[in-house]
Amino acid sequence: MTNLAPPSRFADGLLAGLPIVLGYFPIAFAFGVAATGQGLSGWETFGLSLIIYAGAAQFLALALVTSGAPVLVAAFTLVAMNLRHVLYGPALMKRAGAGAGRRHAWAWAFGLTDEVFGAALGQLARGRRFSEPFMFGLGLAAYSSWLSGTALGAYAGGGALAGWPVLEAALGFMLPALFLALLLSILSRAQLPVIAVAAGATVLVTLLWSGTAGILAGMVAGALAGVLGIGGRDAA
Repeated sequence: MTNLAPPSRFADGLLAGLPIVLGYFPIAFAFGVAATGQGLSGWETFGLSLIIYAGAAQFLALALVTSGAPVLVAAFTLVAMNLRHVLYGPALMKRAGAGAGRRHAWAWAFGLTDEVFGAALGQLARGRRFSEPFMFGLGLAAYSSWLSGTALGAYAGGGALAGWPVLEAALGFMLPALFLALLLSILSRAQLPVIAVAAGATVLVTLLWSGTAGILAGMVAGALAGVLGIGGRDAA
């Protein structure tokens, strides 16, 4: 990151969010269809996206709610699954530098999904200066896409994808594929050991326990590996 780069604007954030928009909309549409197919009303479906806004966790929440799981169990499971987001803000601000503004972080941090976090890091890696207007634009683009996709899916109804099983299966893969593409765009050799540690912990604990525990284990193991300096520092 260079100090000569111009400040990032709100419009720059909207533009940087276009890949996320293209990925979020069809997945949110699939969620809207699935939720109304399970008996939720259109407003209830839209409310889940409005409040939770957590991608895969919303599909998990839908499964828990419709299966009759206790509210406390469902809430704890969703919190545990999304606990990794607590680390996104500090990690992003560390990469942005000491002079980065954070006055309105309480607002734009709500939009720090996996993909928004990855896109923001990617922009910093390409030399763009961090700014809060940029983060608002990036987050708003993604959030608006998720909400509009959910609304359209809920309006279409539960049978909208019944005749397209291949498409329905493909939509479930788009979210992790989008995040993987963003991750690869900022990957460096020094980060490979940390990623390997996180991936190994995730796979191992998932096989021995559960997917949720595996995500938590990978998050903690990756964070510890980064703090301990495994893999060294980037040449930049």
